[in-house]
Amino acid sequence: MKVKRKIIKIDEDLCNGCGQCVLACAEGAIQIIDGKAKVISDNLCDGLGACIGDCPEGALEIIERDAEEYDEVAVEKHLAQGDAPAPAPAMACGCPSTHIQTFAPASSCESANIPASIEDARSALTHWPVQIRLVPAHAPFLKGADLLILADCCAVAYPRLHKDMLNGKVVMMGCPKFDDTDAYVEKFADIFKTADIKSITVVVMEVPCCSGLPMIVKKGMAVAGKKIAIKEVVISTRGEILEPVLTRIA
Repeated sequence: MKVKRKIIKIDEDLCNGCGQCVLACAEGAIQIIDGKAKVISDNLCDGLGACIGDCPEGALEIIERDAEEYDEVAVEKHLAQGDAPAPAPAMACGCPSTHIQTFAPASSCESANIPASIEDARSALTHWPVQIRLVPAHAPFLKGADLLILADCCAVAYPRLHKDMLNGKVVMMGCPKFDDTDAYVEKFADIFKTADIKSITVVVMEVPCCSGLPMIVKKGMAVAGKKIAIKEVVISTRGEILEPVLTRIA
């Protein structure tokens, strides 16, 4: 049944097909079709406008019109069945950051035939994207994941990151000094509410500007009302692991 309510409207003349709104929509209501963002079904859009601030072109707005009522059950079914919109195509610049991808790890048989020197150099990354602000809360690779939250300098400082830390984990990385920390808190809260995260490892550098990342994660957890074990690991500027601390959020 249609009712008069608030809903997202997308100006196709302004839309450049970048796909940022697709990533921002937790309900999976937006899809890139023929290079333009479109609301694929009215009953999937809650009309709250969480996607608006992510559009670089100002193509999204909230309007009031006759539309199907928002249906939370339909949204849950839509996401659970994997019917969420296909990842956005690459931007015109060729950047693949809007593609949601999952990579299958090498099988044990394949690994057994690889010399140790080569095996150590293999990537343990199992998904894309990896930047905190680009990973949507409904990304399939987050479901039931062991989460590795990484201050991005650690990837350069610690030489055995893939072998020692990334194996078996889903990684999200960013900079707590230069990025939007409030947006990070909101992002993590959305993930913790929806993705049933099993464990969290936060890896930071020993420098002061990194110290805020564990607090950001804990604030997101508090907003989500979740209790998840957190392991905090600190890397020295010489690439050595300092004493890790295991914390359980009460």
